[in-house]
Amino acid sequence: MRKCYVICDYLSEENIRQISKTAQDCGFDVAFYERSEEARGNISDAEIAYCIDSTLLKEMPHLKWCHDGFAGVEKFVASGVFDSGEAVLTNSSGAYGLTISEHIIMVTLMLMRQMPRYFEIIGERGWVQDLPIRSIQGSRAAIIGTGDIGQNTARRFKALGAEKVIGFNRSGRKQECFDEVYRLEDLDRIICGTQAEAEPLDVLVLCVPGTAESSGLLSKERIARLSDKTFVINVGRGTVIDQDALLEALNEGRIAGAALDVMYPEPLPADHPLWTAKNCIITPHISGDMGLPYTVDKTVEFFCENLERYARGDDLLHRVDIEAGY
Repeated sequence: MRKCYVICDYLSEENIRQISKTAQDCGFDVAFYERSEEARGNISDAEIAYCIDSTLLKEMPHLKWCHDGFAGVEKFVASGVFDSGEAVLTNSSGAYGLTISEHIIMVTLMLMRQMPRYFEIIGERGWVQDLPIRSIQGSRAAIIGTGDIGQNTARRFKALGAEKVIGFNRSGRKQECFDEVYRLEDLDRIICGTQAEAEPLDVLVLCVPGTAESSGLLSKERIARLSDKTFVINVGRGTVIDQDALLEALNEGRIAGAALDVMYPEPLPADHPLWTAKNCIITPHISGDMGLPYTVDKTVEFFCENLERYARGDDLLHRVDIEAGY
């Protein structure tokens, strides 16, 4: 019988029942493993795999389709398994917009309302009540990356009264939830230009995948031209930002603050200077983790829909462009 393997540790019993029924209806024998170590040596006959560990790919020489339970696919693409086109890679892009956009709103409000400083004060048993705070109401935000995460974030900023939300993507293609959308090549002119022409920003959000094109996108030069009123929030990949330049700008007060859910390296070493950077919120790559059942349910929904499409011979949704890297 045709074999399908699901290798991850975050599925609920209902998720397992849903996958099992779909696989059975589609003519596949499905087996589940919670850990990669359990799967190794037992998955060589896989035609289909749902997994989050790219190192398992070498265990499946007959693989035709792999679904990455996460949105990020760098390691899967780098494996070379999909270069020939004999095997297809799909991901769970579209499942994370809700949880990551809520994380972005949370850290934005924390920065605007001086929570890093208040945590310091409270930790010293202090009682200060007069720190100046800011609001999303009337603010101006830019979001680099206008996919599912960017769109969800733009809607939430607008719902909380942001005056203007602009987006940046490769094509400049418009999205309803943004007031304006520009191409990435317009970044310098719109938000990092001279004071007369640049957009004054309260928040700059980066939610782009880690690719050769996006590496160093927020460069030292661009950071140097940001306003001292701007908060930088990164939920994409750490390599998108010149981290040393960002650290310098934070400690010198040349930007208002930052919230980093991604960085390099990961995990961040205990003695890394980012831990003590001025007005910087560090979270351990958890903005889109599997702690929210909604996110898990969406990834399973995507997989099951594609399993039905695969069985019918239809094109798969959420297919990764191997050359582009996402």
